[in-house]
Amino acid sequence: MENLGLILKKIGQIIDYPLFYINQKPISLTSIIVGIIFLLIFYFISRGLRKLIKNKIFPKYKLDEGIQLAILRILHYLVIGLGIILGVQFIGLNLTSLAVVFGLLSVGIGFGLQNIAANFVSGLIILFERPIKIGDRITVGEVLGDVENISLRATHIRTIDNVSIIVPNSEFISSRVINWSHRDPKIRLHVPVGVAYGSDIHLVIRLLLEVAQNHPEVLKTPEPKVWFKEFGNSSLNFELLAWIPDPKRRPDVISDLNIKIDDTFRKNNITIPFPQRDLHIRSSVPLPYMSKNRISEGS
Repeated sequence: MENLGLILKKIGQIIDYPLFYINQKPISLTSIIVGIIFLLIFYFISRGLRKLIKNKIFPKYKLDEGIQLAILRILHYLVIGLGIILGVQFIGLNLTSLAVVFGLLSVGIGFGLQNIAANFVSGLIILFERPIKIGDRITVGEVLGDVENISLRATHIRTIDNVSIIVPNSEFISSRVINWSHRDPKIRLHVPVGVAYGSDIHLVIRLLLEVAQNHPEVLKTPEPKVWFKEFGNSSLNFELLAWIPDPKRRPDVISDLNIKIDDTFRKNNITIPFPQRDLHIRSSVPLPYMSKNRISEGS
């Protein structure tokens, strides 16, 4: 028993030994453990509150998924922030002195945390202004995909090839973003088509409209239309315009329309030409002179 008491006393001395000081207040291993316990307690409180609100309150009001996410995120960070404040006060630290210390530290590390701060603020802007929300089909740079998750640091995008890409939130504020699903989800497709010179353009227009009108995913209103765009180098260029209700179906519907257009044109003897170029060769040496030299060389 005496040995056990000595061991416990030794352990108590170790965990109570000051590791460092903040404004003359000793910080020991005990203080750190208590602080971690406070964070864990408030983390589980936050988790329970979010689960309760999501399962019991949100279904009653039928809120938009983006608004639900914003509320849950803000609640989580408020609870965690409260836990940090209470934990700091519980271990005996003065918040005023901590503010001075962190103010001094921020001068030194501020430049290194600029990107993190920018992403954090951008995350708040995204959650409140909601230019994008979970489920939206977006294009950022060369990335095309669906928004899976929005955090305060980054946004997770699932591409059409099922690849998860993590994009910093500042990209959505400082760069151009195409949101195919924003507000009104229906979009208009542009399908370019070229036919050979001499084709009956009225027949071409009628066939293109029939292809669009017979597709099950093309909307009747607004109705499809065809533009005769230009006289190209080797073709008469048209553009079929058709509206669809789901932007995520855009590549598939365009592929379907192209296949059907090719089949329809073949049945009606309308040719889709390949690019042609006329090549003109000019020689700086007159041809008669060249022929004469060849004759003299032969003799």
